[in-house]
Amino acid sequence: MNLTVLKNGRIIDPATGRDDCGDLWMADGLIAAAMAEIPAGAEVIDCQGKWIVPGLIDLHVHLREPGQEYKETIASGTLAAAAGGFTAVACMPNTRPVNDNAAVTRAILEKAQNCPARVWPVGAASVGSDGKNLAEYAEMKEAGIVAVTDDGRPVADSQLMRRALEYADSHGLPLMSHAEEISLSQNGCMHEGLVSTRLGLRGIPAAAESVMIYRDAALAELTGARLHICHVSCEASLAVIHLAKARGVKITAETAPHYFTLTDEAVAGYDTNAKMNPPLRSEADRQAIRAALADGTLDAIATDHAPHSILEKEVEFNLAANGIIGLETALPLALALVRDGLISPMRLVELMSVNPARIIGVAGGTLAVGAVADVTVIDPESRFVFDAAANHSKSANSPFWGWQLQGRAISTYMGGRLAWELQE
Repeated sequence: MNLTVLKNGRIIDPATGRDDCGDLWMADGLIAAAMAEIPAGAEVIDCQGKWIVPGLIDLHVHLREPGQEYKETIASGTLAAAAGGFTAVACMPNTRPVNDNAAVTRAILEKAQNCPARVWPVGAASVGSDGKNLAEYAEMKEAGIVAVTDDGRPVADSQLMRRALEYADSHGLPLMSHAEEISLSQNGCMHEGLVSTRLGLRGIPAAAESVMIYRDAALAELTGARLHICHVSCEASLAVIHLAKARGVKITAETAPHYFTLTDEAVAGYDTNAKMNPPLRSEADRQAIRAALADGTLDAIATDHAPHSILEKEVEFNLAANGIIGLETALPLALALVRDGLISPMRLVELMSVNPARIIGVAGGTLAVGAVADVTVIDPESRFVFDAAANHSKSANSPFWGWQLQGRAISTYMGGRLAWELQE
């Protein structure tokens, strides 16, 4: 029997209502019941002062493989994930070729074998993500996808979006929406407001996001299908999501750490590491996102990890690619919400493990006896400077370099085996 005992840690498991100090036993890949005595040969790890939580799950990651391995690979992306405390990631389909068929799905899963974090592929909603014809969800589901999306592009055609919701629902798959009304956002490169006016950059209004969420929520209500809204950035969108939930729509939503940490002021100096889609919004939007994480309007924190090389980022601001890396900063930035008293540690685990597992229907999100032993050990007091030299991603497009951060994962276990451990 392969047995590991994590001793004396604070065990936080919202799925079972547990939040106390004790020992967690892992045997043969599963969470095990404690024995009267620890058998000889067992590995015992002292976790005094640490949190022991279900492995974190990231709903929204771009691994770039196949096709853009110079930005990221499945191996490097999962290493960055494990270093950030994630034991599983859901990878977006905007690869080259697009993951719109079973062959690409299987290729991704084959590459993900023996990686330090699980990879859950998300299939394209339309062929080539071009918004014209539905992809083959049935064959991709059989190959291993857990959701569908054209992330990076909205499904502009409302009839196609309706059919996509119906088709996905018939196969038990949620549809993840990149909510963007292109006619409002086109040619914009940052949030429309005082800062964009001052910088002379064309802005993207918050309505470009909220208008499309309203449409998608209406179609989800019409079809009864499950809808998940990606990377929510603004207060106006939260109002639509809150109303849809009140009406009984099967809608969930995520935000990313940059939306509750930064504002459009980060673009000052034309820093392309602060360029993303949707863009960083106003301080009022940031505060609304923070409140929505506490009150349940938002269901998950995801990174939208989007690696780019200097070829795409060290150019004029309006020409630069959208997106930042985020796997290794998500947990410390989210822990700041706990220190601010906005959310509890239990709520943090719901947002980063329990709810993501539920939304895409995968194992994990609990430390109940018999559950898969995907576990993250967190040191909430560890202070460190986010240093490019210690970055595990192949890309370095982050606005957080040099930030003094507090709290991070010190080890992750996948199936009861050590997948990653902090080396200091």
